[in-house]
Amino acid sequence: MTTRETVRAYHRARFDGDVTAAAAQLADTFTFRSPLIASTDARGHLDGLAAFVGIVTGVDLLSELYGESEATLVYDVHTATPVGTQHTAEHFRLRDGKIEAISLIFDATPWQPLLAAVTRPGAQVVETTG
Repeated sequence: MTTRETVRAYHRARFDGDVTAAAAQLADTFTFRSPLIASTDARGHLDGLAAFVGIVTGVDLLSELYGESEATLVYDVHTATPVGTQHTAEHFRLRDGKIEAISLIFDATPWQPLLAAVTRPGAQVVETTG
């Protein structure tokens, strides 16, 4: 698969809530970091997928940039929360056709009041300042 095919397959599976299909795109040595949480493996990252997808009402993909072993997606996530629409950038690093790292970039300030309700066991909570 190309970088584009791998990243798009992951993106589609994640927002469809398909953990198995999303996990198939991730490398064995996977890491994830966002302003709110970090995971050092695919399971830790995907454990909260059902809860996340449960609050998503839509996703508008705004931009896609692909290189040989990296990609960046920019999109708006519409949520059924007081946060509303979250403007998001996501950077992917790939190795041997699998996603080995994701950095999710967004303004975490509106999520601070909801953080306690969505924190997963085993996830590292990243301290943020508003």
